[in-house]
Amino acid sequence: MTKTGHRKGAEKSRCRFCREGIDEIDYKDVQTLQKLCTSQGKLFSRKRSGNCAYHQRKAKRAIKKARYMALMPYIG
Repeated sequence: MTKTGHRKGAEKSRCRFCREGIDEIDYKDVQTLQKLCTSQGKLFSRKRSGNCAYHQRKAKRAIKKARYMALMPYIG
């Protein structure tokens, strides 16, 4: 271990969508989108959800579209 407490050669954790090889996040997949939201309907931050920046933006757009299509609530 180094002074910062990290192991040499340790891989960075990847987001769930990168690990599964998912490029597009479907707005109709409500169960997956609900895992990225709080009980009040707010979107989890990147740090909390573990998503990369690319998939966080895709998730944000998918959640907004799902709310517009009345698949998800705006407020929990």
